Amino acid sequence: MAAVDLRFHLHPAAFSSVHPSNSSAKPHRHCPPQRIHAAARRCLLRAKSSNGHPQIGASFSDGALDAKPSGAGGPAPEQGEHTVSITVVGASGDLAKKKIFPALFALFYEDWLPEHFTIFGYARSKMSDEELRNMISMTLTCRIDQRANCSEKMDQFLKRCFYQSGQYNSEEGFCELDRKLTEKEAGKLPNRLFYLSIPPNIFVDVVRSASRTASLPSGGGWTRFIVEKPFGRDSESSGELTRSLKMYLEEEQIFRIDHYLGKELVENLSVLRFSNLVFQPLWSRDYIRNVQLIFSEDFGTEGRGGYFDNYGIIRDIMQNHLLQILALFAMETPVSLAAEDIRNEKVKVLRSMRKLKVEDVVVGQYKGHTRGEKSFPAYVDDPTVPNDSVTPTFAAAALFIDNARWDGVPFLMKAGKALHTRRAEIRVQFRRVPGNLYRGSVGADLDMATNELVLRVQPDEAIYLKINNKVPGLGMRLDSGNLNLFYSERYQREIPDAYERLLLDAMEGERRLFIRSDELDAAWAIFTPVLRELEDKRVAPELYPYGSRGPVGAHYLAANYNVRWGDISSDGS
Repeated sequence: MAAVDLRFHLHPAAFSSVHPSNSSAKPHRHCPPQRIHAAARRCLLRAKSSNGHPQIGASFSDGALDAKPSGAGGPAPEQGEHTVSITVVGASGDLAKKKIFPALFALFYEDWLPEHFTIFGYARSKMSDEELRNMISMTLTCRIDQRANCSEKMDQFLKRCFYQSGQYNSEEGFCELDRKLTEKEAGKLPNRLFYLSIPPNIFVDVVRSASRTASLPSGGGWTRFIVEKPFGRDSESSGELTRSLKMYLEEEQIFRIDHYLGKELVENLSVLRFSNLVFQPLWSRDYIRNVQLIFSEDFGTEGRGGYFDNYGIIRDIMQNHLLQILALFAMETPVSLAAEDIRNEKVKVLRSMRKLKVEDVVVGQYKGHTRGEKSFPAYVDDPTVPNDSVTPTFAAAALFIDNARWDGVPFLMKAGKALHTRRAEIRVQFRRVPGNLYRGSVGADLDMATNELVLRVQPDEAIYLKINNKVPGLGMRLDSGNLNLFYSERYQREIPDAYERLLLDAMEGERRLFIRSDELDAAWAIFTPVLRELEDKRVAPELYPYGSRGPVGAHYLAANYNVRWGDISSDGS
């Protein structure tokens, strides 16, 4: 554990405080009298700024370590003796069970969590600590299953997990959570992280209740909230959500998570661009013909149709995951690797993009299909989906960035469910060689004569470059081959899940992979006009068979810009 302590000591700025600005006062409900005692009294007496925000504590580097945390008995904590309390709100949901708790255990298993930490689940379900532990244990796995201490580490982790039931809009429930957290934090400098693994319509209820009763007072360390997408349905609802959250939190406390930004290959995108001289001069309209961002799943809604039908594939995948990747791909070189410098450049890209129009988009919806003796259902066969739904399960779009670097380069997005394969990748197609001497040797397929850089985000992470080379023999025949970097072959270790990276970053206060509010506004501005038009006109999606390559219209869209999708070959290469 020494390495872990050193990691946290080397980054004191990561735990810096947030001091809210002043504005009008906000109402505050007190905890019920029967719950008031030495620990719970913090719920009533915590320091507030004039606008009702909790005064988040000072940083680990400003002397706050010598202060005695409010409500904690015993002597003042020694230098470096801090604790992190992680509360998963919505602990009984699928995301928490399948992703959040396993990611926290993986961090613990690899010794990335601080020595002192506590995990709480919070949900409406009645559950004991032991029942929560049993539920969590069903989804935990070790990095390498054969490690001898796997079960021992699981036991140690589960002993740090506790549960508090309560309504999401209940200050009483969060006040009781605060009392229990305070007991676990006694004698140490506390820090609190809340993960909102809940539907967006109750974000504000939870933030209101938790910020008033379970966040830390001045001098007590930091309090942060991770918010899961979707962040609204359009510009208006997203703006309203942001304004509501900022009634109780400062922007620095809000960590808007897009788990695709934690993917290994997305993280490597900036490294590829900015640390390899061979790519830097090529990264512009002078050499790149088009960029394709492709996302496909080989399964349908599978019981999630009720949720999905309210959002559709454009909101679910394109406006966030793919657009975030595009911004990282296209941004200018940031001043530094600091979070604000990177996010500033991403915002510039998003603000330079044209707003999408209906003619720039093709939408589709999968229909039933029979292959051999197996039948696959249509989207509207899902009992939670209306029979007349026109919600797209597939979309393709052509986007453009009107700046000096990318003027005229089409960025083509494609995302869909119930397609022939599962993949997420970035494909960069370069321009053809001027006056190519070997045009006759390549043949009529001009796309074959162009170089293509592919970053496969999932599955089987890889980076490869398609080049033309001579086929061995006495004749002059050219072939297209790949220069490969397959991660599974090059690196003999498991790639961490995206949630592990993002949870660790949130605990360290590293914001570069989280979305800022102005970045969110700029992203919605691109997609909101076309989403409204599609819905107002109830544009009928083109039907495509379950397990196919999607609507034919997507190929016509690409052809409008003299582009062919790079994943149309049988193996995607």
